[in-house]
Amino acid sequence: MLVFKILAICGMLSPIIYTLMWILGGFIVPEYSHLHKDISSLFAVKAHRRWLFQSLIIVSSALLLIFFAGSHWAANNGEGLIVGSVLLIISAVMGLLIACLFPLDEGGEPTGWRGKGHVILVVGMGILQIVAMFFLFFRLRLIDGWKGLAIFTLVAAIVSLILVGVMSFFGGKPYMGLFERLMASSYQIYYFGFALVVYLNN
Repeated sequence: MLVFKILAICGMLSPIIYTLMWILGGFIVPEYSHLHKDISSLFAVKAHRRWLFQSLIIVSSALLLIFFAGSHWAANNGEGLIVGSVLLIISAVMGLLIACLFPLDEGGEPTGWRGKGHVILVVGMGILQIVAMFFLFFRLRLIDGWKGLAIFTLVAAIVSLILVGVMSFFGGKPYMGLFERLMASSYQIYYFGFALVVYLNN
């Protein structure tokens, strides 16, 4: 159906915009390093051209929310994906809250209530997405035509879980930025792949 293809396009655009956002930051933000700085620093309070990066992440999060909101019906005509889809929707709403209301404090540090809320939401969002992937895997593996996506989902969940652990170890250390990008990319690749399969199957 055309509406599912439109939803899938939203899902594919979201990770592209998100990735371009932090790549762009490396070019236009003075002294910003992909190796050492986290992505959230780009739209922290009083960050250089904060409005640009905040706008891009809001658009990316909104597109992802639109895709997740329709993913329950786009796969298997809405049969059995409700738990995973609801968890993904909640995580996307958390992403919008982070972008709109909970930036890191000045200097990219979680010193105030908004910065601390940012960290809590980011951690919660990542956990929800991994749990959602496992729920999607257990259902999709039983559906003809979606078993390939099920395997991809399981691999993405395991890789994301491992990279979350690696990022937890390197948090606050010299190469934090590099490992955060690896972790974030595992999620973004999954979003794009999930949306692409939905597009091709509808």
